[in-house]
Amino acid sequence: MTSLRDSYDALVFDLDGVIYRGPEPVAHAITAVEAARSAGLKVAYATNNASRPPAQVAEHLRDLGLTLDDNAVVNSSMAGAAFLAQEIGQDSLVLAVGGEGVRIALVDKGFEVATGHPKERPAAVLQGYGPQVTAQDLADAAYAIQGGARWVATNTDLTLPTALGTAPGNGSLVAAVRAAVDRDPDVVGKPGPLMYTMAAEILGVAPEKTLGVGDRLETDVAGAAAAGMDCLHVLTGVHGPADLIAAPAELRPRFVAEDLRALDQNYTEPRQDSGSWSIGSARAHLDDDASGPRLRIEGTDDSQERLRLALAVLWEAVDTGRIDSAKAVNCWVTSK
Repeated sequence: MTSLRDSYDALVFDLDGVIYRGPEPVAHAITAVEAARSAGLKVAYATNNASRPPAQVAEHLRDLGLTLDDNAVVNSSMAGAAFLAQEIGQDSLVLAVGGEGVRIALVDKGFEVATGHPKERPAAVLQGYGPQVTAQDLADAAYAIQGGARWVATNTDLTLPTALGTAPGNGSLVAAVRAAVDRDPDVVGKPGPLMYTMAAEILGVAPEKTLGVGDRLETDVAGAAAAGMDCLHVLTGVHGPADLIAAPAELRPRFVAEDLRALDQNYTEPRQDSGSWSIGSARAHLDDDASGPRLRIEGTDDSQERLRLALAVLWEAVDTGRIDSAKAVNCWVTSK
């Protein structure tokens, strides 16, 4: 058995729900990341949250106890500005909608940033998250798009985990603009590969030797996979066990753990053997009785092993048509 930390040369972490929640660190995250860095792994951070510039995010991370340079942070505003530089040229006028991170990313790429004046004719709109985004900001975006501007969204996360609970994310704001313009934007953040490939290039490590770490299936897991990276899904953020069980094949992570301490723990993937799945002496299989299929897990009380075994058994059962995802979730709930 080896740890995940020993199996890769670099780590690319999501932030919200993985490293911090609002201003506070997620339990065990800081010590786990610092231990990985001290062990020689290269570390970067890739976040769909476009509201703050990378330097400000990096300062926040340093305040939490992490060691990093500003260029270790890649956000979706950077990806959006890089995309627009290729698509429309860097001497164009672009309307920035979102936090300061959106504007700074455009300025850093050489764009002129529109003020929102009605007489301006921006060539593009870059829309990212910002807690101070107003209805007028969304209206200005809609007017520019209706006037022919290229519309790029940094990401479409519907929600955002905060210290107080779950808040509307950029996807909710994008949906408001879409209702007015009746078209879809180009989306450059996760689940696309661009931020992960940018992070890998900064670190100088091939994607196949880089492990993505996240808490959302449709963004972090999908984005890492699109870039050719394995992904560790941690249960400290948005998606929990039921979401994992119900996930379609393309959104399933290779690794699952309760938190980032798993990076330094021995990690054994489940193995299939004679109709069941095993981790060491622990085994799991699906029984059929009068009340329907039942998940049986034997030989372990470890919550992480139980979940990993359950995922192996239930994903196989769903993929072979034995049960549907709703029944798979029910099997998990009734097994505990």
